[in-house]
Amino acid sequence: MCLGIPGEVVELMAGHEDLAMVSVEGVQRAVNIGLLRDEGVTDLRPGDWVLIHVGFALSKIDEAEAKASLDWLTGVGDAYTDELRALAASDIT
Repeated sequence: MCLGIPGEVVELMAGHEDLAMVSVEGVQRAVNIGLLRDEGVTDLRPGDWVLIHVGFALSKIDEAEAKASLDWLTGVGDAYTDELRALAASDIT
């Protein structure tokens, strides 16, 4: 099962215009944000929320949607735990 998980942008990475540091449940990883520009998102900044799948931000979402998704994902159990493990093991540079 593949999930998109919400993450909060911590910083836009200087020198890497397509990367942002994103926090998901305390795990911080670099995420590719290039697809957001393709969707017309040009105002991404720290504190914003994005939906992430396999290291790519697919869309910008609001905080209420992010919190609702996190609550639902926590209830899913194993699939969410597996996705968090995959995020923790990822390394985009």
